[in-house]
Order: sequence, then structure tokens, then C-alpha cells
Amino acid sequence: MDEREVEWSALPMELLLLIGKTLQDRIDVIRFRSICVPWRSSIPPLREVSPSLPLPLPFPVRSARNQAFVSQSTIYRLELPDDDDNPKIPTCSTNSWLVRVEEFEPGRTRLLNPLSSLHIRFLPDPFPKVINLLDFRVVEVSKAYELQYSSGMPIAGVNKLVLFPNSAWTSCVEDTVIFALLNEGKLGYVKHGDEKWTLVDDHNFDYDDIIVYKGQSYVVDRLGTVSWINSSMKLIQFSPPFCGLGNQKHLVESCGELYIVDRYFEFDREGGRWHFDLFPSNSVCPKTVTFKVYKLDQEWGCWVMVKNLGDRVLILGNDCSFSVSAREFSECKGNSIYFTDGNDLGVFYVENQRICMIVDYKDQCPIFCPPPSWLSSKSAFI
Repeated sequence: MDEREVEWSALPMELLLLIGKTLQDRIDVIRFRSICVPWRSSIPPLREVSPSLPLPLPFPVRSARNQAFVSQSTIYRLELPDDDDNPKIPTCSTNSWLVRVEEFEPGRTRLLNPLSSLHIRFLPDPFPKVINLLDFRVVEVSKAYELQYSSGMPIAGVNKLVLFPNSAWTSCVEDTVIFALLNEGKLGYVKHGDEKWTLVDDHNFDYDDIIVYKGQSYVVDRLGTVSWINSSMKLIQFSPPFCGLGNQKHLVESCGELYIVDRYFEFDREGGRWHFDLFPSNSVCPKTVTFKVYKLDQEWGCWVMVKNLGDRVLILGNDCSFSVSAREFSECKGNSIYFTDGNDLGVFYVENQRICMIVDYKDQCPIFCPPPSWLSSKSAFI
């Protein structure tokens, strides 16, 4: 059969639409629409279909206030091109960074700490306000959501928030369900337009984490039982409990597999419990002493302890967890877990079960820094 070349710009509009709808990340949609005029006109701009954030919702706890807002931030891997491609860029100690961007108003963004989600208010001088995406490769790594007051301050008492489904093409009015985990371990949900939150489970108040994995929402309780939430807002047990003895379970996806990271805390002497206050500054945060990692063997239906993560790095943030490849960050070691204790940052090395707390993350953990000051010679941000 004779082969012939076809210009990308000459592809049928209906085929371009099908290709465009497979893109799930915002940055990929932007790239797709920037190829040429036919590609740009084949799919609508994101603002016509994706949720408009901050999204107003009813307040999740008893309060004089009656409205809260969902904000979204996105974690990107910002990668330097090869020096041969751009000789103007000097050689650096690392070739990639994780940056976190929150759109707090339409068209306005700000940088957050990738793990703690705190606003980065004071940038190194002279730090650029914009970064030219033509000078870097940008990959979307994860999304995170936070329930806030109208002032932008986070609402205490909400541990984790996820939107389902989570796609660039989701309509918040028709499709989106927001799930939240409260400090008491309750699992609640609300849909756009609802006047109040509803509990998914009226009996179990011991849920530790929630994640959207392979197009489905999964939760884990403190015994390590993982369940998924069906369209009727019912919990369906997905795996048997492994009864880990840790104090907090985290769900993380890595290379398409679902992991549970079991975190162990150092309890105080009086009762072995810690408390959370409505004001974060008054909260007593437990100290992490070790982790154990488990992966579900779906063929045998059992949890298997993982003693070597290989090249993978698990990152446990305050409001989202994800994984990256150590090969993508020259200053990062694989087989490790980055985590937060309150606003402190630590690294757990799985091989020797050792924890190293990072005092100055800008010096000792450059993959989480805002890009270095030499980027001031560049110009436009995400």
C-alpha cells in the first residue's frame, strides 16, 4: 500500500476534536490549541467548559458563615532544555523544579510551597514575575484543592479535598462532586448548588485519605481498608484491611499502581493523642518517626510491604500526594518519601529507614524551590 504524508493542519475537524478531548491536563490543552488556527478552533477554550474557580460552596461545619470557596492549585515540573538548545541558560545544580501555581482570581496566579501549600510571599530578588514557557518544558504533575474563606485563608477542620471527575473538560455545574475529609475522620460530599454537605458514611468516622485513581474516587480508613465511591455515593470495599499499626494512612499513585503509606507518629506521654484547633497556630502537630509502604497485589487480593521504591519518590503534601521519578531531578534521590510535619519538611530514606529534616528547603531541597534568581533574565509565567 502506498504511503502518503498528510499535513497535521489538514486533519479533519472531527478527528481533531476526538484527539483534543483525550487531553486531561490544562497545559496540554493549551499546547494543543497553540499549534495552528485549525487546531485552535477544533476545541473550545478551557474557561468555557472547566470549573470556574474559586467555586462557592456551603460551609462544611457549623458557623455563622454560610459560604466557602474551593480554590485549585497545580503542581508543575519545570524542566530546563538541553544546554545545546539554549546556550544562554547557565549550567545549574539541578535540571528541574517542582513549582505550584494557584489561580486565586481569573487571570491572576501566585506561587505556593509545593508541599505545605503556604503562599510564597517573599521571592528572591530579583525573582521574575513571569517565565517564558518557550524557554522551558512544563509538565503537569498533580492538582490540589483547598476550602477557603472569601479572604483566601484556608478553613480549619478540612484535611483533604478532591473534585470528581477531575478533568480539563469537566463542567462544574453538571458533573462535579466535591469530597472532603474532616479532622474528625468524617467523609462528606457536596455538589454545586447543594445547600449543605452530606456524609457518605454515617457510621465510620475514621477516614484518613482520599484520592482520584484511574477515574474513580478511593478512600482509606485507619485500619487500611480501601473503598471506592460509586455514583450513588455508596462505599464499595476495594481491598481487605492490612491492619497497619501506623497512625495515619496516605494514598499515593505511582506508575499506575496504588500505594498506602503508613505513617508512624511519636505520641506524647499523656494519652497518646494529639489535638487540632480551629486556629492552626494552636494545633499540636505530632512528630513523624517512620513510614511503611504497601502496594496492593490485585491478583492475590493482599497488601505487600514495599522495601524498595527504586527510582520513585513519593511526595506527601498537606493537601495532595503524588510521585515523581528521581531521574527527572538531578538533586533528588530515589527510594525516598518527602513529607511535612506541620510546616516543616522532611525526607524519609526507605533503604536505611532514616529521616532527615530539612531546615532550609531552598538550600537543601532545591527541587521544591521557586526557580533560581538567574531566571530574572527570562520573561512570562504559567
